[in-house]
Amino acid sequence: MGEIVGAGLLAHVPTIVLPEETRLELNEGKEITLVTGLRQLRKDVFERDDYDTVVVLDSHWATTVEFVVTAQDRRAGLFTSEELPRGMCRMPYDFPGDPELAHNIASFADKHGTWITAIDDAYLPVYYATINLWKFLGEGLPDKRWVTVGVCQTGDMEDHLRLGRALADGIAATPGRRVLLIASGALSHTFWPLRELRDHEAGDPSHIFTPEAREADHERIAWFKEGRHDRVLDTMDEFWKYKPEAKFFHYLMMAGALGEQACIAKARQYGEYENSIGTGQVHLWFDRPADGWTGTGLPTPRTPHSRI
Repeated sequence: MGEIVGAGLLAHVPTIVLPEETRLELNEGKEITLVTGLRQLRKDVFERDDYDTVVVLDSHWATTVEFVVTAQDRRAGLFTSEELPRGMCRMPYDFPGDPELAHNIASFADKHGTWITAIDDAYLPVYYATINLWKFLGEGLPDKRWVTVGVCQTGDMEDHLRLGRALADGIAATPGRRVLLIASGALSHTFWPLRELRDHEAGDPSHIFTPEAREADHERIAWFKEGRHDRVLDTMDEFWKYKPEAKFFHYLMMAGALGEQACIAKARQYGEYENSIGTGQVHLWFDRPADGWTGTGLPTPRTPHSRI
């Protein structure tokens, strides 16, 4: 039986892969702590030998009629971002996938009333919400498998929770698999307009687009540190006012896999809460509690849903 042994809500902003001199120039001569935080997270978690597969819930990969999970044996190439090719250009990547896990996840779609397809096409695009984090957390660890799941732009909160439930069941159905989940994306996510944004490139949270968005982010960070995933989930209507990245679907998929409102895992923060041209960015890591993600010591009960 496979299991989820750790999970994180992690920032992937382009700034983290820029040359150091450029990062310092943009951040008033100081290193952004999103970089130092990832370096410490790698030492604390990703360089350990107690996991074998990383599943990235990628807020930049938006599908339309179904969820898609990558099922290649290996993904390798050079990545240039269509969004910022000047800063993310010809970045090499090379990592094994986990086809068995991908197909097991897809096999639970009907049980949870959703649509999931495992795709092994070698030409399937890859996005920097996956690649940027792999560069920090996976590069140089050649035996660690990486799999990506996209958000679905026609889905809602319930759809993404259902994906998470299927993800957890797929992991449990894969013998011996020990998995880390990464919800790759931001908190509040409104950019400054083009003619203004170069005045707001420093990491200081005073540059977050509005004080209200900054406070909403701080509130949720505090809840995560208290293990109050129920508060985060029960106030999504309120948080959507501040336009979290991808409607926070990356986190909702992770929450669906960890027990939703019943999840009690407390976050520890790596680096500071920082701005990226108006958006709220943070690295939060959740270790599996000793009594399990929901404190029961047992797998989270899953309620089947009819396909509608």
